[in-house]
Amino acid sequence: MLTIAIANQKGGVGKTTTAINMATAMAATGWRTLLIDLDPQGNASTGMGISSDAREVSSYDLLVDEVPLGEATLETDIPRLDIVPATVDLSGAEIELVSVDGRTDRLRNALADHDGHEICFIDCPPSLGLLTLNALCAADTLLVPLQCEFFALEGLSQLLQTVERIQQRFNPKLDIIGVALTMYDRRNRLTDQVADDVRDCLGKLVFDTVIPRNVRLSEAPSHGMPALIYDNNCVGSRAYMALARELIGRFPPTRQAA
Repeated sequence: MLTIAIANQKGGVGKTTTAINMATAMAATGWRTLLIDLDPQGNASTGMGISSDAREVSSYDLLVDEVPLGEATLETDIPRLDIVPATVDLSGAEIELVSVDGRTDRLRNALADHDGHEICFIDCPPSLGLLTLNALCAADTLLVPLQCEFFALEGLSQLLQTVERIQQRFNPKLDIIGVALTMYDRRNRLTDQVADDVRDCLGKLVFDTVIPRNVRLSEAPSHGMPALIYDNNCVGSRAYMALARELIGRFPPTRQAA
C-alpha cells in the first residue's frame, strides 16, 4: 500500500478538501483506497458523510488502544473507498501518547495490517505535533497543499525542516511527492506572485495543476460528500481529477496502475 500524508501546519490551506477529493479521484480510477482522518476536528469524516453515531471506533482507538485497522475502518458510499473516521477524542491522544513507548510508530504499526488497500491518504491536523509525526513516520511520501497567500509561504520552510529531521531520525524513506497550490484566484495579482515565488523556490516539486477557489468545493462538505460526487463538472472537481492524474504520473512505475 502506498501511503501519502497530506500535511501543512498552517490551517485553512485545503488539506481536508484535498484529502477527500484525491481519495475519491483515486477510487474512481480503480484504486482500492483508504482515507484516514487524523484531525480531531473530524472534517474529513463529515465531508465523506460519516455521521457522529457511526464513529464508534475511530483513529483515536487505532492510535491509543491499538485497535486493529479493520475494526476502525468504515465503508463509504463511494465504491473502493474506505475511511477511518476521527472523533474529538483524538484531541487527547497527543497527551496520552507522550509517555508511551514507540509513540511515533503507532500508526505505522496499524497500517501494516491493511486489508488489500492499494493507496492510503492521511488527513493531518494543522500542527506539527505527535499526530502529524505519526502520519509522517507511517507515510511513504508527503503531499503539501499550499494556499496562494503570503503567510502560507512562511510555514513552508518550517515544514521542510521537519521533514528533513524525520528523514534523519524516524523515516529515512519519507520524501515529498509534490506541493499543490490551492485557493488559486487569477483575479488576485498576489496569487500569481506567490505561485511564481513557490515555483522559483521548489521548481518541479510544485504540481502544474492548481486548485482554484470554487464555491462548489466549499459547498460539498455541507452535503456530506466530496466535490467530485457533489458536482463532478465544476472547475474544482476537474482540477482535482487533473491533480490525481499528475500525482499518479509521479508514482514509481510499479505503482502507476491499480
